[in-house]
Amino acid sequence: MLLLVGLGNPGPKYAGHRHNFGFMALDEIARRYGFGPWRGRFAGAAADGEVAGTRILALKPMTRMNLSGRSVGDAVRFHKLAPADVIVLYDELDLVPGKMRVKTGGGHGGHNGIRDIAARIGPDFRRVRLGIGHPGDRDRVTGYVLHDFTKAERRTADAMIDAVAESLPLLVGGDDNRFMTQVSRIVNPPPPKPDPKPEAKPPRKSDPKPVREPAPEEAAAPPAGERDAG
Repeated sequence: MLLLVGLGNPGPKYAGHRHNFGFMALDEIARRYGFGPWRGRFAGAAADGEVAGTRILALKPMTRMNLSGRSVGDAVRFHKLAPADVIVLYDELDLVPGKMRVKTGGGHGGHNGIRDIAARIGPDFRRVRLGIGHPGDRDRVTGYVLHDFTKAERRTADAMIDAVAESLPLLVGGDDNRFMTQVSRIVNPPPPKPDPKPEAKPPRKSDPKPVREPAPEEAAAPPAGERDAG
């Protein structure tokens, strides 16, 4: 069994925020793979499902972002899971929109939801980091993450969500590298190869010019002494 967690803040006013990228991704995963209905469990909304033959518990903590670890910790203890059985999807400032990375363990990178989860279950869980870009100024970060995606960003975010959901069996199977590669190819497909140039045809040999037969020589004029006198 795997615990698949999407991070965000509960409530309609936060639904379109960059900080709710994890919620958005998990909603699409649950829809695409036909998970059961969302129910209130573990201080969150939980839904059961199966992906690639593996039982999955999807969990959206409803504690607000900064206390996400409370919800995740409750689920981990109840199901007797190890940190390696936990995958968390969340927004990442240090990746530009359209980029995604998977890593296991490490620091929280300033993300309060990840900070709280690591404090409660340890850091050695898998993280799916969904790029939202950085506003460029540290003082603007809070307002930036607690704001809706722009229209252009939302198109990129939707493409990322679809790619993550489509490629999820690779992640569930533990093939993080192939998962990242496939998501990248879907979101940022390589440019189409140009049509092959037609083979150059060899130059057409021109028909040989007909050889002109020499005109019969005119009869040589008789020497002057042999001309008839007039």
